[in-house]
Amino acid sequence: MYFIEALKLAAASILGHKLRSFLTLLGVIFGVATVIIVVSLIEGFNSYVDEKIADIGTNAFSVQKYSVEDYSSVERLEHARKYNKDIRLEDFEAVKSLRGQYINDVGATSGTMGEVKYESVKLFETSIQGVSANIPDINRTEIAEGRSFTPAEEEHSQMVCFIGWDVAEKFFPKKSGLGEFIRVDGRQFKVIGVAKQLGSVFGQSRDKFVIVPLMTFLSIYGERRSIQLKVTSVSEETYEDAIDQVLAVMRTRRKLAPNEPDNFGIVTPGAINNLREKIFGTIQVVAVGVTSIALVVGGIVIMNIMLVSVTERTKEIGIRKSLGARRADILKQFLVESTALAFIGGSAGVAIAYGIAKLVESLTPIPTSLPWAAVAVALFVSGSVGLISGIYPAWRAARLDPITAMRAD
Repeated sequence: MYFIEALKLAAASILGHKLRSFLTLLGVIFGVATVIIVVSLIEGFNSYVDEKIADIGTNAFSVQKYSVEDYSSVERLEHARKYNKDIRLEDFEAVKSLRGQYINDVGATSGTMGEVKYESVKLFETSIQGVSANIPDINRTEIAEGRSFTPAEEEHSQMVCFIGWDVAEKFFPKKSGLGEFIRVDGRQFKVIGVAKQLGSVFGQSRDKFVIVPLMTFLSIYGERRSIQLKVTSVSEETYEDAIDQVLAVMRTRRKLAPNEPDNFGIVTPGAINNLREKIFGTIQVVAVGVTSIALVVGGIVIMNIMLVSVTERTKEIGIRKSLGARRADILKQFLVESTALAFIGGSAGVAIAYGIAKLVESLTPIPTSLPWAAVAVALFVSGSVGLISGIYPAWRAARLDPITAMRAD
């Protein structure tokens, strides 16, 4: 029996019992769809984290009051809040002095939330960021209109700003905001630029911000607040050396003994990835494992219906054997049928999961991503489930005695 003939027989059997085949497929459809939806949500989250890591920059890292590990538990974060010192302007100057062999550039940022107003229009809970003049370059901030501020404007604490896309759309929907004056927590700033739209993640806008010169920000909100340093290395080869150099300077400034842990944080893409794996790695494995149980149930349903099919088609099997069909032919016939059932269910499950993932992404702030590798694995697994589930029924069918089978009613 050639494969094509076995496939035709499987199609005829499936189409001959449409309702039963559909009910049999439901287990595989739901199993595959559930697994794919979970994978798409996990991959969407991972893609978002990767995107944020990419925003850090290839050769960039940050120095801040808390390390990534400090966020791994409530106890550790409370300990860091108690013992970690603020990052000061003096630390900024000390790290800036390291520029040269390993370090290319150093910038500083600080921030708060506040109220922004233009004429009678107000925006509450807006991110107010004070940054050094080189931060837009380090962060690769793209300007849609106008410009960022200059080092001279920062040094002289000028009241200038560039704003996020959402702020521009709210305040200046029908005209350019360049040259206009807005009020940030009651103080007047001149708009000199508008950043390109970044979009939103998890329902939170990334474009609702106002950026002002760092010295201007500190003169308004107080210099006794912790800042964050952004450091870039000269090249990928000097990245680790740059980190070691900054680490040594910060530990020396804080008079830490060799056996004392850091009371500050150096945040790198690797550290963020490690935290993600630590927190979500186990969750990912458990979630996929639990949802995969539905596939096992689907396989049991296929095995059950194939056993019923063997019983119903006993006389057919006897006739085929009497006409020369070998055990291998009968085995192949039922294995192809069970595999085809599972593969059709898997394909339908992938299609349903894709539609649900896109619907979730369009109606909610939850990002989703469906890699082709996951689709291929899902189809392979569903087909394998059908193949494995059909082995015993096919074996039973192949072992039937043709004479006894032909006597069956």
